[in-house]
Amino acid sequence: MKTLEELMAIREQTKKRMTVREDTGDDVIRIVVGMATCGIAAGARPVLNALVDEVAKRNLKGVTVAQTGCIGMCQYEPIVEVMEPGKEKVTYVKMTPEKAVKVINEHIVNGNPVVEYTVGAVAK
Repeated sequence: MKTLEELMAIREQTKKRMTVREDTGDDVIRIVVGMATCGIAAGARPVLNALVDEVAKRNLKGVTVAQTGCIGMCQYEPIVEVMEPGKEKVTYVKMTPEKAVKVINEHIVNGNPVVEYTVGAVAK
């Protein structure tokens, strides 16, 4: 970093990332990533980062990305849950950063859950 402008740009990027992780009310789509030791060991941190980056990149309003502890299905980690107001929770399992981007594009932006990544499809 050599100029004040570069510092200000970094500040703005950081502010965008932080607002993605804030809960702003009942009408918000919440994306929650299991970040207990089982999730982290299975690769949840890159999944969390991919979700935060994609939401910020698309400048999606009304979408928050958060982390939680153990969701209770360690064999399916990394796990991502999507909670939309008035809809049933969707649980995605065995996630990767690439799958996370697809979930944002298909489920969050277009409203079509990616069924092949859900716990119901994988458990069969």
